[in-house]
Amino acid sequence: MKILVKYLFFGLISFSLISTVSMCKKDKEEELIGNWLERSDFYGDSRGDAVSFSIGNNAFVGTGYDGEDRISDFFKYDVEQNNWTQIADFPGEPRQGAVAFSADDKGYVGTGYDGLVKYNDFWKYDPVSNIWEQVADFGGEARYGAVAFSINNVGYVGTGYSGNALMDFWAYDPAGDTWEQKSNFQSKVYEAVAFTLNNKGYVCTGWNNGVYSKDFYRYDPATNVWTAMRKTANVSEESFDDNYTISRKKGAAFVIGSKAYVTLGDMGNLKKDVWEYDPGTDLWTTRTNFEGATRTDAAAFTTQNGRGFVTTGLSSSLTFDDIWEFKPNDPYNEED
Repeated sequence: MKILVKYLFFGLISFSLISTVSMCKKDKEEELIGNWLERSDFYGDSRGDAVSFSIGNNAFVGTGYDGEDRISDFFKYDVEQNNWTQIADFPGEPRQGAVAFSADDKGYVGTGYDGLVKYNDFWKYDPVSNIWEQVADFGGEARYGAVAFSINNVGYVGTGYSGNALMDFWAYDPAGDTWEQKSNFQSKVYEAVAFTLNNKGYVCTGWNNGVYSKDFYRYDPATNVWTAMRKTANVSEESFDDNYTISRKKGAAFVIGSKAYVTLGDMGNLKKDVWEYDPGTDLWTTRTNFEGATRTDAAAFTTQNGRGFVTTGLSSSLTFDDIWEFKPNDPYNEED
């Protein structure tokens, strides 16, 4: 009888352990939604704090910091062919921490700094002629660590750092080559991220006064109004934000379909978590972690056919030249 009880006891333990492991494995599989695929390495030298913009299904990445020097070369990525080619160098001073956007099938790059000098010049790139042309200087003061997005062929640039954190926002009209000041962002911040969804601009993360920003705002160009969205940290008494760890600086953002994604960056330590934002619910959900090395100051872009990528970046001792594509609806596969 004792022997029977002994085996029954250990059988129950074994069943319990197997059930627990199975449940944990199932939970892990359910949580790992989305898959990262490594693509052809960035063609230029490894770097961080570069800029990127996309025109059609081609992306353009350039400028930045290679760990020793600021650089001005530029490269085109054909996502369909998974191939990089070098294009004309950016003609402004070599720099990092600039911003970029696309409008009316042209790319625009400006602001930034070279370690000593901050810039407010702006340049237009024509992919057909492979020529850069200087356009009107940015309307605000020279800065770096700003954000940019475009809506209906108008570019928007704001926030950043000029010796102090900034909150002004400006719109660039390519047709008239003019800048117009718009409503200020609602807090001073730099090294934030921005993205566009449903013809509205969104800005979140970043920092100021040594504090990581929890603010998240949506800009409507039709009304010139910023609207506060839910904070990006656990500040409410509700449960939806209990696990939020979205706040950071020097992160990367891109859009796929109707959702936006924020990843990488720094919050006292390098981060590789991935957060998906749904504008319909104003809620964030975790997705599969970035599968490359952790880093800050990566370049991210979205192509016209709705594909999202992250490339280049910096860590404390390394610069990167890999590129990764995120597939948000694919199951996680650690083998690819």
